Amino acid sequence: MPIMSTPPSIEIPATLGVIAGRGTYPWQLARSAHAQGVKRVVAFAFRHETEWAIERHADEVVWLHLGRLGALLDAVQAKGITHIVMAGQIKPTRLFSLRLDARALAILRTLKTRNAHTIFGAIAEELHKIGAELLPASRFMETEMPAVGVLGGRAPDEREQADIRLGAHVAKVTSGLDIGQTVVVKDGTILAVEGFEGTDHTILRAGRLGGKGSVVVKVAKRGHDMRFDIPIIGTRTFKMLKKAGASCLAIEANRTILLAREKLVAEADRQGIAFLGFDAAAAADNDHC
Repeated sequence: MPIMSTPPSIEIPATLGVIAGRGTYPWQLARSAHAQGVKRVVAFAFRHETEWAIERHADEVVWLHLGRLGALLDAVQAKGITHIVMAGQIKPTRLFSLRLDARALAILRTLKTRNAHTIFGAIAEELHKIGAELLPASRFMETEMPAVGVLGGRAPDEREQADIRLGAHVAKVTSGLDIGQTVVVKDGTILAVEGFEGTDHTILRAGRLGGKGSVVVKVAKRGHDMRFDIPIIGTRTFKMLKKAGASCLAIEANRTILLAREKLVAEADRQGIAFLGFDAAAAADNDHC
């Protein structure tokens, strides 16, 4: 993955904390942060969630149990962290089996609505209280967010373009309701909207319903707080696209992170998938219905 230097106008902290969830994103971010001048990366990892590869890319790793917010905040404060990033996801089903500590339960009791935005927003406030600023989830990965344009070797055909416009319109509406960021369309029919199960299962569900030729559209939620839950595409996504027989993947330009872009483009070309970044706002506003 090529790593470009950060613009000089952006301050580089000497020490960066990374709250590390699932997948490769946490350790790729740690590697990119080092390449851009961060001297010390401290990862706060979760047992049974975070990949062990984080040990190779962070200078220090504090292993914690998911749901123990008090222990996380104590560790952040003890390590002297003033800049921190949330990177990677938590397996959705784990949220119903967590043993929360008193600090986490106290926060939940204050929330009238419990979703990613309110929960992570409350955690951000707790971090702020101990002097740690939560940075955008894309920090140090800005060069991995593609602009508008075709990323692979094949552009979408007219049918796929029409489905992208419909998918963008629906995704912006549903994501604003905290339902999900991914919509799958085929020939003008909505096959699947991302629910609690996550993107991968949404793609597979659409494949079972509609067969080959579906168009997968992924956007950042309306009014999205870029400090957490930014859309990310990795090699696992393309495995799901292959299983589902999808023909096109359209991601919101400048707001989606690609992990190992060259590998993703190569995989899109191998599968014959149209892979592109698009202007979601323009597509959603297009009156195609």
